[in-house]
Amino acid sequence: MKFIYPAVFHQTPEGAYKGYFPDLECCYAEGSDLEDALDNANAAAYDWLTLELDDPDYDLPRVSDPQDLHLKEGDIVRNILVNIKFYEGWDE
Repeated sequence: MKFIYPAVFHQTPEGAYKGYFPDLECCYAEGSDLEDALDNANAAAYDWLTLELDDPDYDLPRVSDPQDLHLKEGDIVRNILVNIKFYEGWDE
């Protein structure tokens, strides 16, 4: 199953990138450059979604429209695609 959630990144004064998912509570990523931060965001979202889906009472958050996000100057929005392969009996 594929999930796509927007992530917001900003560059730190040191040149690294930090990001967060407005829709995934406490889901963050960072990296030495934007590409690294994007890779780490994908892994963070994968972990977050996997934990949420393991809960029998899960209720995934709705996906924000990037135009509705409150951004600061210099913020970069990227949609992060997460592909989770379910195994037989995953929902039992």
